[in-house]
Amino acid sequence: MSSILDQPLVLGENLSLEPLPQQAPTATSPTILIIGGGVTGLITAWVLLDRGYHVTVLASRWASFTDEQRLTSQIAGALWEYPPAVCGQHTDAISLSNSKRWCMVAYNIWDEIASDPNRAAISGVQMKTSNFFFPCPLEEDSKQLLKMHEIENSGIRGFNRAPSLIQKQGIDPRYGAVDAYEHLAPIIDTDRSMEWLMVLVQSKGAKFVTETIHGDLYDQEDELRERFGADVIINATGLAGQELAGDKTCFPLRGALIRIINDGTDFPKVESSLAITADAAHDNEIVFIVPRNDNILLLGGIAQPHEWNLDLTLDSPEIQRMRARCEAFLPGLEFARTDPDYPLAQGLRPARERNVRVERELRRRRVMVNGRERMESSRIVHSYGQGGAGWSLSFGCAADVAGLVEDALHNLPARAMAVSERLDVENVHVQAQLNQSWLRDGVGGRGLEIRAKL
Repeated sequence: MSSILDQPLVLGENLSLEPLPQQAPTATSPTILIIGGGVTGLITAWVLLDRGYHVTVLASRWASFTDEQRLTSQIAGALWEYPPAVCGQHTDAISLSNSKRWCMVAYNIWDEIASDPNRAAISGVQMKTSNFFFPCPLEEDSKQLLKMHEIENSGIRGFNRAPSLIQKQGIDPRYGAVDAYEHLAPIIDTDRSMEWLMVLVQSKGAKFVTETIHGDLYDQEDELRERFGADVIINATGLAGQELAGDKTCFPLRGALIRIINDGTDFPKVESSLAITADAAHDNEIVFIVPRNDNILLLGGIAQPHEWNLDLTLDSPEIQRMRARCEAFLPGLEFARTDPDYPLAQGLRPARERNVRVERELRRRRVMVNGRERMESSRIVHSYGQGGAGWSLSFGCAADVAGLVEDALHNLPARAMAVSERLDVENVHVQAQLNQSWLRDGVGGRGLEIRAKL
């Protein structure tokens, strides 16, 4: 993947908030067909438009703002998180390594967008304090301790470890939280942000096509490229990767969020996010309390694998348990009123057994050149399987996709995803700090045991 890490994505350098593309395309500029109109597809379109490509975005549905079922990108909690995130653990080391790099690209860009009050209002992006709570001292949980040290060394702003946050945030001590830390993180009003992204990429020149594609893209690559005049096809279809990439490891991870009024009338207004991660929660059930905007608070959450039906209601047992957890965690929420217009949001996170896939199609194609058959790499690039982290990984994945597009246009061989070398170096540095801490605290033997598990 020769082009991926060569051009870091930086707002103001190779990514612009202006309505025109940073680099205007010419008549001979390559054309990219992006399939998928969610956050992954739109931000990928933005990145490519600013690099001078012609872009067509094709989707079966777009963001909507009615009573109809909304896109998963709109339903998402959209609290930026350093991976692994609250709603579940990564199971693939390659994906986790890259996700740590991708999320920091997105963090810096969302942070810059939110730094201007006008931009923040238009885009729906705010930087707010995020609090994470744990049922044991972090020194007793090697994975959470390593994650905390990575956060400390990542450049994330406002990090502070303090068990006193439990009392400061009004958490009921009977819930069992004994340790905590906080940091600043982007929190995104997804309805507003999706509308903003659609307007932005169209103003930069993207063409929108409403159409449903069925079948494996590999089998129809030539037809699609000819029909849309595309030099490269990008698959950003989320859960539809099961069909369009022939990837049977894709599966839904059903989630739901209760929306309550957060105006300070029924309980003290919640200004920051509060969470207990899936692997640190009671019975693996999540506490996820996040301000959506100035008036709505989200209560979550659940992560139900292989559940395809969107048939949950406020009376469903898992939704009632979800609300009861949040009320037990943060007293006062029992008095909350639900949003009368949109009380319950539910959707299917696009999960994958090997987690996020950002790579070119690895199946080679038979083509005829001067009357002779030869094998060559496909010009399909995949970006799917982000699960509940689409907003957190957005710009990072899009930057890698741009590099893969360049590789495809230069007819370089397709390669499978690999661990980020840059992240490996950072992890070695963080692990060395942990080792020194263990030795200093006189727990060398325990340190060796923990390191063997990492």
